[in-house]
Amino acid sequence: MTTMLETRELSKSFTLKRGSLARATDALGWSRPGAGQVYAVNDVSLAVAAGEVLGLVGESGCGKSTVGRMIAGLLPPTRGTLHFEGADISAPSVDHHLNIQMVFQNPYAALNPRQRVDQVIGEAAVYHGLVARADAPAFVAALLRQVGLDPSYASRYPHQFSGGQRQRIAIARALALDPKFIVCDEAVSALDVSVQAQILNLFMDLRASKGLTYLFISHNLAVVEHIADRVAIMYLGRIVELADTRSVFARANHPYTQALIADAPRLDANVVEHRPIQGELPSPLNPPSGCTFHPRCPRAMARCAAEPPALREIASGHWSACHLNGDVTPIHSLSTHHDHLN
Repeated sequence: MTTMLETRELSKSFTLKRGSLARATDALGWSRPGAGQVYAVNDVSLAVAAGEVLGLVGESGCGKSTVGRMIAGLLPPTRGTLHFEGADISAPSVDHHLNIQMVFQNPYAALNPRQRVDQVIGEAAVYHGLVARADAPAFVAALLRQVGLDPSYASRYPHQFSGGQRQRIAIARALALDPKFIVCDEAVSALDVSVQAQILNLFMDLRASKGLTYLFISHNLAVVEHIADRVAIMYLGRIVELADTRSVFARANHPYTQALIADAPRLDANVVEHRPIQGELPSPLNPPSGCTFHPRCPRAMARCAAEPPALREIASGHWSACHLNGDVTPIHSLSTHHDHLN
């Protein structure tokens, strides 16, 4: 196994539109440092091995979709680097877009309603010279079969399909450029539960048949537990825990991960009192000092409000960013763990 994709201290900030009063305080030097900037992603370092499914989990607004869009080349990073098969792809290129594709959350919004299915799926492949225009109908038909749809659907429009069928069309569009890596951004969350299972099985079948690698972004822990080899837990723009899936669900270390798992509904669990995570996700405009989870953490100490915890290896292949772990030697990049994969 080799490392296919790696992010190194990847960060993304956005500049807010500021009114005349805010600009005046800026000019007078009265504004706090960083005013007008919001960090959606802060120093995210991840490595994904070829053929692996890495789950990225967190509450809405934690920055996980922004990570996916940077990896797919839809957003440029503010800071940090992206590497794909050893090459720096921080500045998106044609090869970047061909090798890394994205399947979006909403299949209703992801497809152009004015294009027929054959155009939705085949146009990009024809444009990039991957298939001749004369061969496009057979090419589209083969892709529709791969995702479980009848080739006769190629002449229809997106509004003529159900949500699950539209998502299969979106998956076929992603496959049309023969990518190696697919970012799935909440790709089943807008679907009925029965349809979710079908699409998840399709993703796994395509992984086996085409050797695909996935970043699977979701807030649904049950879905991630089913499909992912490893899981990264994200909170307010940072990775707070990372381990193989079994370790995360059996031995969650970070209090946030523990709270997420305790709050997740499970069919095989005994009747327990529902205890949602206390408080609301803080605003990225004004993140808490120190550990950003400390205002909601039942085990917070004075140190947590003052000092951000480093991501530390607490067991083989298991990382956590929490002061409760004591003086375990911190690591500053996950790339060292993946050197043995090369």
